[in-house]
Amino acid sequence: MKVIWAPWRMEYILSEKEKDCLFCAKPGEDRDRDNLILCRGRHAYVIMNKYPYNNGHLMAVPYFHTSSFDGLSDDVLLELMKLARYSVDCLKRVFNPEGFNIGSNIGEVAGAGIKEHLHIHIVPRWAGDANFMAVVGEVRVIPEHILETYDKLRPVFSP
Repeated sequence: MKVIWAPWRMEYILSEKEKDCLFCAKPGEDRDRDNLILCRGRHAYVIMNKYPYNNGHLMAVPYFHTSSFDGLSDDVLLELMKLARYSVDCLKRVFNPEGFNIGSNIGEVAGAGIKEHLHIHIVPRWAGDANFMAVVGEVRVIPEHILETYDKLRPVFSP
């Protein structure tokens, strides 16, 4: 049997689960590094996915609590798209990915892990990043600790 070490998973397994919406709560705290928030806009912010699909998996999130695009003003929608574009630019500078997946999962049946608060995923991709581990072992290998990734990205997100 092969063992893959993923120490950050134990933190999640043993942690008390959020009762409130984490996308509403985290921006109100003054702990951006702990909360993995990379930048804040007027209507939305960029946060790293704590359980990423790939290194540098980011999310653009509106401050307004909604489960879909309904109710978002044009200003909020514009800022979300600008933050997605800015995230792509920053990820290119730090990690030089070969491509990106960008999108939203709206509703549980669409794969939304946090279905109650809309967010846009920005996932950097490289040739070969979907290898046998995910297909055969149902395991995703993330080669760098999330806080190391945060520390690399944060300076390029600074104004």
